[in-house]
Amino acid sequence: MERDELPPSGGGGGGGSAGFLEPPAALPPPPRNGFCQDELAELNSSTISVPDDRAEQRTCLICGDRATGLHYGIISCEGCKGFFKRSICNKRVYRCTRDKNCVMSRKQRNRCQYCRLLKCLQMGMNRKAIREDGMPGGRNKSIGPVQISEEEIERIMSGQEFEEEANHWSNHGDSDHSSPGNRASESKQPSPGSTLSSSRSMELNGFVAFRDQYMGMSVPPHYQYIPHLFSYSAHSPLLPPQARSLDPQSYSLIHQLVSAEDLEPLGTPMLIEDGYAVTQAELFALLCRLADELLFRQIAWIKKLPFFCELSIKDYTCLLSSTWQELILLSSLTVYSKQIFGELADITAKYSPSDEELHRFSDEGMEVIERLIYLYHKFHQLKVSNEEYACMKAINFLNQDIRGLTSASQLEQLNKRYWYICQDFTEYKYTHQPNRFPDLMMCLPEIRYIAGKMVNVPLEQLPLLFKVVLHSCKTSVGKE
Repeated sequence: MERDELPPSGGGGGGGSAGFLEPPAALPPPPRNGFCQDELAELNSSTISVPDDRAEQRTCLICGDRATGLHYGIISCEGCKGFFKRSICNKRVYRCTRDKNCVMSRKQRNRCQYCRLLKCLQMGMNRKAIREDGMPGGRNKSIGPVQISEEEIERIMSGQEFEEEANHWSNHGDSDHSSPGNRASESKQPSPGSTLSSSRSMELNGFVAFRDQYMGMSVPPHYQYIPHLFSYSAHSPLLPPQARSLDPQSYSLIHQLVSAEDLEPLGTPMLIEDGYAVTQAELFALLCRLADELLFRQIAWIKKLPFFCELSIKDYTCLLSSTWQELILLSSLTVYSKQIFGELADITAKYSPSDEELHRFSDEGMEVIERLIYLYHKFHQLKVSNEEYACMKAINFLNQDIRGLTSASQLEQLNKRYWYICQDFTEYKYTHQPNRFPDLMMCLPEIRYIAGKMVNVPLEQLPLLFKVVLHSCKTSVGKE
């Protein structure tokens, strides 16, 4: 496993004046490969000083922070540069909960992503200067600021421009019934940035692309009669929901999947005395214990799967070694979310990172934070049921593309079985949410992407990462 370097969780209580946790062995020194960005600013009230002996005393036109140069046509800081690039490349559509006139400053710029992107566009940041492949480096260094009309800004902010781009590709595809997904299918993996869009038609178009890549095959003739996944079309609106019944076999298999789950609350103690200040080592130890318990539950889950006897132990070992982080992340965002974003969030709130920890935070960690917060809100909006969670988990686990498998074709058949079952259930249970199944399935590549990125986050930065994510999610939900 990729994270075997985690220190052992140990057992029992003791340690500290509150009898909270046993601190693990000394953590490795943080690498000098990152810096604090805007998502961390509101968690630390003290001013972070950054040496700038060689930097020109210029301020960012967006937030007033120290500018690092000319980015996408205007003078801006690294934080606003990265935010603008991610927003445009990932086709993000934000919402302002106030009057669309939020104050933009170094400490407040992350409180409203809508107003931040709006100011980027109003100040002249040029989206055409961003490379289409999303890689570092602008498309054209000579491109300066641009002035665009209020109508064009509104089209960008509402997602209409992204939708029009998607329709352009669906209407001008190749003669072989191409869709917007055919451009993306030229790469071996789905683009994680395009998996979660606020535009309904964009979600559907992106889902078709993801479907083609995830399944890795065209529609077989003997599947075309099934009123399931392949009946969705990116070229025509969805038909009104029709009354239908749930196939008895689907109900039976879903019941077996749910029965294999341990849905009891997590047993790892997450209580702390009032006024106790949690250290980085103590929080790290708690995260390790939670990971231990969640991993143990995944191992027990495998043995209860209805198809357990259909695959070899070698294949199960290979699958678990490659997907355990994804399974833990999925369960933390769904069936255990009340504890993770409740009890654990209360503990992380009592941890105060040092200035050095904030300075050393890596770029990989910043991306993980942004994507986790976005994914949390997606799941919070969907309110995933236990049945849907069990199906999503099985589909993600049965990944026939993992190297070293001895029964890839059998895995593909199992994957398709639960794919259809999940769709059958959502269409039956949520007849007035025709996009629900695409919404659920498009969360899976995002989970895989985030889990893969978390491997690159230094271990000693995980306490701060969890503090930021849980603080942001709990705060935003509390305002609803």
